Amino acid sequence: MDRPLETRELVHFLAVADELHFSRAAARLGIAQPALSKSIQKLERRLGVVLFERNSRAVTLTSAGQVLAREARHALDAVDAAVRRTRRADAGDPHLILAMKAGGDAGLLSAILTACDREPCSLPVRVIFHTDRVRLLRDGLADAALLYSPAEDLSGLDTEPLLTEPLMAVLPASHPLAARASLRTADLRDENVHGQRGPTTGPEARSLTELLQLVALGQTVAMVPRFVTTPLRHDLACVPVTDAQPVTLLLAWPAHSTSPALAALVRAASAASPGR
Repeated sequence: MDRPLETRELVHFLAVADELHFSRAAARLGIAQPALSKSIQKLERRLGVVLFERNSRAVTLTSAGQVLAREARHALDAVDAAVRRTRRADAGDPHLILAMKAGGDAGLLSAILTACDREPCSLPVRVIFHTDRVRLLRDGLADAALLYSPAEDLSGLDTEPLLTEPLMAVLPASHPLAARASLRTADLRDENVHGQRGPTTGPEARSLTELLQLVALGQTVAMVPRFVTTPLRHDLACVPVTDAQPVTLLLAWPAHSTSPALAALVRAASAASPGR
């Protein structure tokens, strides 16, 4: 491959990957089908791989095509995000945007911001609260975010681990399991469990406050990191779940960032981490 791929080529490829039909993809793009077919064939020749299996009845992605579909989405998202960040940088009020869940900082946010103020090349940090922090990062609407591993999709992001804690089951204080010293996930098989990715069954909650209210009402059991259980309402109890994978609080940002201000925030977060 003599030159980098163009965004137009990736857009054409993803249209076919989404539709799995050349005529529908061409209509979606507003171009003629022969031109789209030629574009895909040219892309395959440049890459030296077959991206689609074609026959008279169906179009399917090859294994190579599946990889390119995943990577192409990240690449195009990164281009769009770069445009948004560039426009924000020219708005006359330079700052960084840090996205997080309310109460999801393990008590580290104040120390992070204080340490950031002391860093050379730092910028003011504006904190926004949102449930889908990964989308804000990928859309260029946030510069960094506090996320959880393994719950979040971290592909295309760089991360700095800040704190690792066990998962706790939060139950009504009157629940039969609340007096146990520890639990295993099998003990909760008959419960409506709300985990890091949301409820496996039962009601949805938009914030930690809503989630704990639902637990108090007996409508769900929450599986959350220990750092969000302190302090705990008097009508709730938390019990460690010994076979659940621990959760790590991370600072995440778009991969390959070269922003000095973002680097300052990362250094500050690392310095504020209890493990440092």
